[in-house]
Amino acid sequence: MILSVLDQTPIAAGTTPAAALANSIDLARHCEALGYHRYWLAEHHASPALAGSAPEILIAAVAAATSRMRIGSGGIMLPHYSPLKVAEQFSLLAGLHPGRIDLGLGRAPGSDQRTAIALQRDRRQQAPYDFPQQLAELIGYLEDSLPGDHPFAPYARTLPGLPEVPEPWVLGSSPDSAVFAGDLGLPYCFADFINAGGAAVAADYRHRFTARHAGDAPHVMIAVWTVAADTDAEAERLAAPARMMFAHLLTGRSIAVPGPETALAWLAEHPELARGRAGRRVVAGSPATVRAGLAAAAAEYGADEVMLVNILHDHQARKRSYTLAMEAMAGLAQAA
Repeated sequence: MILSVLDQTPIAAGTTPAAALANSIDLARHCEALGYHRYWLAEHHASPALAGSAPEILIAAVAAATSRMRIGSGGIMLPHYSPLKVAEQFSLLAGLHPGRIDLGLGRAPGSDQRTAIALQRDRRQQAPYDFPQQLAELIGYLEDSLPGDHPFAPYARTLPGLPEVPEPWVLGSSPDSAVFAGDLGLPYCFADFINAGGAAVAADYRHRFTARHAGDAPHVMIAVWTVAADTDAEAERLAAPARMMFAHLLTGRSIAVPGPETALAWLAEHPELARGRAGRRVVAGSPATVRAGLAAAAAEYGADEVMLVNILHDHQARKRSYTLAMEAMAGLAQAA
């Protein structure tokens, strides 16, 4: 099983956003040494919990600190940006780090609605929904495939990283994202940690997949919430801070990542808010529990790759979680 990492750059309560950024670079080095295939940085804005508001900048730092892993965005929230600007940024990254840059693209705001408006250059009205057109234009720049009479077609030949190009991906958690990825013949990452009912969506993506180049084939990666520890009980303890965070989000509040004891006490005092979203998959436990959970998720989707994501308060516990998960899945491969 190919294993990768999605890092949301969590900010632990009592620390600083700058410390979270340093932790992302440290975790990336750690995961590269463990053998993870790719390392993606998420985009979230105006959050006391997550420091990754500019993944394109953090990608540059992580790529410079590593040498083998593919580094990318999980993802760039394209509705906020000009397709040309994104094409230039990721072309530049690809030129600096040939053969290692992924461009994961999403259509969610990565924020609440007020923050989404604050990010707009023109705030007179809500930005239009034109993600399919933005995506097609961006791919046109990266592949120099815009029609000859397109007013922006010449810009494809001015990208700063040529001849290197990033690998574009579509990210999503709904049927629409499978349509975009399949119709454009792009690899697809489904956010199982947001919507665990995506097996049919992945199947539809494969059915719709239309190759643009010889040899292209559908590729499904799933991002699964995963916390590994020495025991099931310890993993559940480490997972409590994220449960508290998500419970606050459901009430419209965002908080820094609390410590496990703080989170467990709060969850005990608020059982009505502690249940979380129905149907949300969490693979948390000992190496044996994680091995079984990830194998089941991969089989459900027929996934080609599994990307692990978590939010933990303690950075060392987070590094150990990725260590134990990799060891567990390596053991599964040896057993097979």
